[in-house]
Amino acid sequence: MKRVLGCLILLMTFAVSMYGKTPADSLLQVLHRTIEKAPAYDALKMRSIDSIRHSLHAAGNDPHQRFRVYEQLYEAYKVFSFDSAFVYAQLLQQLAAGMHDPVLITDARIKQGFILLSSGMFTETAAFLNNIDVTGMPDSIRTRFFLMKSRFYYDLADYSQDRFYTPIYISQGTAYVDSALQLLPPGSFAYQYNKGLQYFKKGNLPAALACFPNLDQPGLNDRQLAISACTLGSIYLAHHQTDTAIMLMTRSAIADIRSSTKETMAIYTLATLLFERGDIKDASHFIEKAIAEAVFYGARQRKVQVSSILPIIEQERINTAEERTRSLLIYAFFVTLLLIAVIVLAVTVFRQVRKLKAAQRIITAAHQKQQEINNQLVEANRIKEEYVGYCFNTNAGYIHKIEKIKQALEQKIADNKPGEIKFVVNNINIRQEREELFTNFDRVFLKIFPHFVTAFNSLFDKDNQVVLKEHELLNTDLRIFALIRLGISDNEKIAQILEYSVNTIYAYKTKIKKRSLVPNEAFETHIMEIKAL
Repeated sequence: MKRVLGCLILLMTFAVSMYGKTPADSLLQVLHRTIEKAPAYDALKMRSIDSIRHSLHAAGNDPHQRFRVYEQLYEAYKVFSFDSAFVYAQLLQQLAAGMHDPVLITDARIKQGFILLSSGMFTETAAFLNNIDVTGMPDSIRTRFFLMKSRFYYDLADYSQDRFYTPIYISQGTAYVDSALQLLPPGSFAYQYNKGLQYFKKGNLPAALACFPNLDQPGLNDRQLAISACTLGSIYLAHHQTDTAIMLMTRSAIADIRSSTKETMAIYTLATLLFERGDIKDASHFIEKAIAEAVFYGARQRKVQVSSILPIIEQERINTAEERTRSLLIYAFFVTLLLIAVIVLAVTVFRQVRKLKAAQRIITAAHQKQQEINNQLVEANRIKEEYVGYCFNTNAGYIHKIEKIKQALEQKIADNKPGEIKFVVNNINIRQEREELFTNFDRVFLKIFPHFVTAFNSLFDKDNQVVLKEHELLNTDLRIFALIRLGISDNEKIAQILEYSVNTIYAYKTKIKKRSLVPNEAFETHIMEIKAL
């Protein structure tokens, strides 16, 4: 039976998914299409690299010209291929050493340090960075050195995840960011990004969000968009806003692919988040792409991270596929042979399970609910007292009116005046009687719930709040939910009391709920929480 119910739930989930697409789902489809185009982006990247290589011939033996070309090749490879970037970083050092230019030597060594760090070679990076002295160097070189040192310590903090060392690494990384920020022009992308990153690492998430660059600002290239969106995604993830984090990681992954960036964390993080959300299919697809990127680039720590989660995702995908196949087979068999019996039995079991769970919850939380029940009893007694008196007074009034009409009719019959009998009957104003009934109901209800209108309007924005006419206590919208607050939730009973059709009552309720600030399914719960005086 559990399998049958599982099949039914599976079909309902599929139906909901067809009509419940979110912005994140649409963005994931864009990522899928971008992954399909990745070979074209990589081919464009290689053509650009080949064009730079051809310019080596024009440089001839001029060391300065060759240094600039090697630098261009290094920049092209540094997030694309570790091995090639490492080779050109060494060539840059050799050329700089041959020219005996301390600025170029330091510049080349910083470039090699960046590549070592990008590949996850922390020991080698530490030894390399300790031998770099940027004293007296131009601000641009000092800035890149400080930012590289800050990334080194931040990466160590992420890698170690140790209660003792991680705060030390973060503190050291933050100090180097401070040094870099003093050299960066305020308002620049690099300043905004690194200031926001610094706040994030220190745990000040609101300040980090306030500092970060706007992802939609003009002039932002794909690489800047990728690193900004990835870090912003991490910030929102720390805020436990997983859906926003998924959207940002998706944008980052798209920008990485368009810029042929292989040294990336976004698609790996995205796959992990989707796996935790239960989207096994997309998680598997993206983790395979993450592995391919890590292998292509040669990033050691990325390969270790990605490889650790891949078996888990693949096993879960296999389990999900097998379970889905079994469920569909069982469902098809029972639907073909015993459709009616299965539905009846499933409904019966579902109701019994729901009753058992409700009973269990009531027993478990009985001591917590006792005070609430007492309050509800006091409120119910107050409502009963008020409306019992109201009903007696109303009925007494109607009996008195009926008695007067009876006496008048008897007199007219005795006097043999049939024409005046019709006058007496026509003089009965049903609309006025109904309005008087509603007015009396409104008066008694507002005596019990004097803040009902104010509390009701608090569920709407200013433009959609109820504005009562002069001398009007309640209107139809308010009366419907006043009856619900009194415990009359059946649409037929409400329609009978208010002299409307059931469809009209349903239309009123639907229109009101759609205008509210709270979810439709929670609207009546908020109404029931309005307290009596």
